Amino acid sequence: MRRYLIPVAVIALTINVNTVKAQGLRDWFKKTTSAVSGATKPGSGTKGSLTSGEITAGLKEALNVGTKNATSRLSSVNGFFGNQLIKIAMPPEAKKIETTLRSIGMGAQVDKAILSMNRAAEDAAGKAVPIFTNAITGITIQDGLSILKGSNDAATQYLKGKTTAQLTTAFKPVIQSSLNKVQATKYWTELVTVYNKLPTTRQKLNPDLTAYVTERALSGIFVNIAQEEAKIRSNPAARVSDILKKVFG
Repeated sequence: MRRYLIPVAVIALTINVNTVKAQGLRDWFKKTTSAVSGATKPGSGTKGSLTSGEITAGLKEALNVGTKNATSRLSSVNGFFGNQLIKIAMPPEAKKIETTLRSIGMGAQVDKAILSMNRAAEDAAGKAVPIFTNAITGITIQDGLSILKGSNDAATQYLKGKTTAQLTTAFKPVIQSSLNKVQATKYWTELVTVYNKLPTTRQKLNPDLTAYVTERALSGIFVNIAQEEAKIRSNPAARVSDILKKVFG
């Protein structure tokens, strides 16, 4: 059984260089270096500077806003299916199934299977919020300062390290239930059965649909969180609270 891992590159916090204009966390770091150096304790710092507590609070707020906006958007109808960047296609090892079945007039059935996989991801997306919230709440001042001084994707790497295993475990049964609810399992079984019975089929195929959709759903969520974070750092209109305006302004 193939195991799927969330690619690090997909969840990089600054995936769109043209959008972020290479500013990212490093520019923020340059702007706040003097404040950080004097902010070793909560409440330290002078008027007009950023304290370590404010930096951590700003980071938490940015991640909370980003995760909630992303999961809310993705859990709506066509949150996955209507977004070409993260739309779930057939598993790579099942491309042969798709090509073969479309060639014999079963394109409509293939399309139903693809739609149902995306509907399952949309159905499950909202389940990630409590896990993200718990991880974000646990960010300490030291964590915040380390993230600030780290690479452009340090915040994403922190969130990924704290949530990937838990999200995967939590998502699998939800995805499985969602796949059944939207009849994805039924459509998938029908496609694989027809394909495996074709006289030209030499190798029987039946990829782990639940694992695949789980991996793609989590990848899509992290892509959208990265976009939300980029907006907060580059677009003043996205800074919806006083702490975000102060820290990222």
